[in-house]
Amino acid sequence: MEYRTFPGTDIRVSAVGFGVWTVATTWWGITDRQVGIDLLRQGLDRGITFFDTADTYDDGGAETILKEAFPGRRDEITIATKFGYDIYAHRPDPNQRERPQNWSPEYVRFACEKSLERLGTDRIDFYQLHNPRIDALQRDDLMAELEAMKASGKIRSYGATLGPAIDTRQADEAEYLIEKTPMDGVQIIYNLLEQQIGAPIFEQARARGKAVLTRVPHASGLLEGNLHADVTFAPGDHRNWRMTTDERKRLWLDRGLKKIEKLDFIAGQAGRTMSQAAIQFILSEPSIVSVLPNIYDAPQLAELAAATDTAPLSASDLQKIADLYANDFYLDDDIITEAAIADQAKAALASR
Repeated sequence: MEYRTFPGTDIRVSAVGFGVWTVATTWWGITDRQVGIDLLRQGLDRGITFFDTADTYDDGGAETILKEAFPGRRDEITIATKFGYDIYAHRPDPNQRERPQNWSPEYVRFACEKSLERLGTDRIDFYQLHNPRIDALQRDDLMAELEAMKASGKIRSYGATLGPAIDTRQADEAEYLIEKTPMDGVQIIYNLLEQQIGAPIFEQARARGKAVLTRVPHASGLLEGNLHADVTFAPGDHRNWRMTTDERKRLWLDRGLKKIEKLDFIAGQAGRTMSQAAIQFILSEPSIVSVLPNIYDAPQLAELAAATDTAPLSASDLQKIADLYANDFYLDDDIITEAAIADQAKAALASR
């Protein structure tokens, strides 16, 4: 396992992290809590030390699961969690829509104390605004409160997770965070097929010493290499929202599979699987400190944890990927409109 450090801090994290929502909710098919606990422990055994969760996942259950999985091992792991959705005044939406948010300093203090209690710890290593819009990032009172919490030791660093689904506005939000706030880092959706948020901000992140974390590294499973054109998902699986209409299915699944065929050169004979190549692509960007894949079974965990043991992508590989992405993978026979792309992006609940 490779390890990286948040710029300007002593917070060291595994380059491959663990997105806890996969094992603490039912959105990826895991319904047995013990299965999730076992996977978390196996992750640490394989060198994964960075665990990213949120108070809203399973209404706090995705925080308590870390306490259950790692009793007496707090100093071996780095914990990131999130706040902002008012889970105390508003129940979950059955259609997975966002709940109302509360960015007041009073609520942030309250939410932090509740998270610390559920996590069974005296500190949060990376505390994130959960899917804020630009107005929340511009709140001086919120930044002042987070700085005070950092000074008190309750949080070691803070930033924001941008979402929920990928949206081009997040490039502007990330730029504002990097250039105009004291935040330590930002979490975005970024992968071989969805680069529109990361590409505009990486140079700024490097220059300003801001950490970047990425989620959905396999485009909701497309880059794991095991989906096909006729795939169906179980009820409750969040990927059903990618395919609520034939057009959305075409944009995400059908075109995605065609694009992946053109990426064969980075996997197979190159000595890595497509899943591992997808992670190596992301880690080729120096500002990225950790990738947060969706982990849902032991064989996949072993494969992803070993990604940094494979050879990094070469400069020529990266150049070819850049050319493919810039030209929409040369799928000239299947032109789509900007409106259709926007529709697909907003439909994709990469949730969080």
